[in-house]
Amino acid sequence: MGKTLKKIGKMSRREGVALSTSESVLRLMQKRPFAPGVHGGVAKAGGRPSRLSTFGKQLREKQKAKRLYGIMEKQFRNYFDKATRMPGNTAENFPRLLEQRLDNTVFRLGFAKTRPQARQMVSHAMFTVNGKKLNIPSYQVRINDEIALRGNKAAKPIFNDLEERLAQHNAPGWLHIDAKTKVGKVVSIPEGEDLKEIYNPKLIVEFYSR
Repeated sequence: MGKTLKKIGKMSRREGVALSTSESVLRLMQKRPFAPGVHGGVAKAGGRPSRLSTFGKQLREKQKAKRLYGIMEKQFRNYFDKATRMPGNTAENFPRLLEQRLDNTVFRLGFAKTRPQARQMVSHAMFTVNGKKLNIPSYQVRINDEIALRGNKAAKPIFNDLEERLAQHNAPGWLHIDAKTKVGKVVSIPEGEDLKEIYNPKLIVEFYSR
């Protein structure tokens, strides 16, 4: 397990859920599904875990979402502030903004196996959006945006089995992927089931609304 995955594995144990679809992280969570450190040892031994306060539960959900998407606190808070200014339900607007990040979209389309890998790919300008090279992981995709692998990047070893993987990949309803052309398209905004993740956005809204 590389340094990045080790860090994600440790954070996953802290949050009690896998924060990556990486097989190594999933195996770690099966093998050691308790928090690292002294308190984790208590849980492992069958001891009684400490109860979280309301604030503690809200904080854990915030940390869980931040770590899932790999976002620092300032940018994460900016997403919340933007969500509150948008019309509609903040608890839906907030996760929608996170889902519509370009790096997450690349992950959801199946180009990358994990979000950290997707973020690195985008940072290295491996994709175009509507035909233009783009290397900004936080770029917000919109309906009808087309995300494609740049031609000169397709020969990289990491993409050797890409067509086969894309053909087997089950993209969420708001996205469409063409395995042959290796082009993904945003066909709608994420909503309903598309917004369900391992964190509770309502608790995050409560945290920042204190």
